[in-house]
Amino acid sequence: MMQLEEFIAEWRNDSPTLLVHTSGSTGKPKPLLVEKRRMEASARITCRFLGLREGNTALLCMPLDYIAGKMMVVRALTCGLRLISVAPTGTPVWNEPVDFAAMVPLQVWNLLHDEAGRKRLMALKNLIIGGGAIDGALSAELRSFPNAVWSTYGMTETLSHIALRRLSGKDASDFYTPFEGVTVGLSDDGCLVIDAPQVCTSTLVTNDLAELAPDGRRFRIVGRKDNVVQSGGIKLQIEQLEQRLHEHLPVPFMLTKRSDAKFGEVLVMLVETTDAASALPLCRDCCEQWLGKYERPRVYLPVARLPLTATGKPARAEAMRIAENGR
Repeated sequence: MMQLEEFIAEWRNDSPTLLVHTSGSTGKPKPLLVEKRRMEASARITCRFLGLREGNTALLCMPLDYIAGKMMVVRALTCGLRLISVAPTGTPVWNEPVDFAAMVPLQVWNLLHDEAGRKRLMALKNLIIGGGAIDGALSAELRSFPNAVWSTYGMTETLSHIALRRLSGKDASDFYTPFEGVTVGLSDDGCLVIDAPQVCTSTLVTNDLAELAPDGRRFRIVGRKDNVVQSGGIKLQIEQLEQRLHEHLPVPFMLTKRSDAKFGEVLVMLVETTDAASALPLCRDCCEQWLGKYERPRVYLPVARLPLTATGKPARAEAMRIAENGR
């Protein structure tokens, strides 16, 4: 794991570029060489959007091996924030007031369910959450928070995020607001197209299926193009189905797909369990109750552990490999 002093030394060396790696949620992590000046531009944009000023405190509680952790340090160095670094655990601990923090959903969930952690979380003046989907239950808990809580939209290629949507208070929304200088549109197949010249060298066509708000500027994410299952002529969006089931199914699960001679593709549910005899019937019953006739998985597959990336995202490519091989 990269140490803070190691990253700062790399940031301050004479090279105009820095090597980063993608998270690997849809395949193997890829190395990317990015320009430090673009990382600085991204840092300034975020701090302006959130109204952060020199001397404000920023909490680093994520590993520096990935872009999210690196960008917290860059924001502090670029905008004069006072950085507080703590161990990047699932339940981070800090003991002084914090103006700005970034976390993944798992960290937020853990803190919400810890009495001392919840108090710390509610005292954060600005919290951004990224690196994974925020389900309905987590959104509902955060809506009443007294300070600003945001969901981020972005990826390694955009040097962290290029848009935020409010999760707390009266301004909570399903739609992301792009930062200044960022414009978005839709490709012919409905995927989000990003033009962010300050942080990206070229227009980026994503695999995220999106919907634009009536103002043509804000957007919301419907799912991923590569997570669509085309089964017997019916298109099934994996993330939408997972979202509906998460509220009702207490067993850890993930939806994926595999090829099928009759239907082309079929939906597969991976279930993390050591007791398949009881867990799989529970999953079938839940799917029959909350999914439509043609939306239900045709295969239920027990696994010892769901495939996740190092940052806790679903490892979709590995899930499909497991589904194809049956183990």
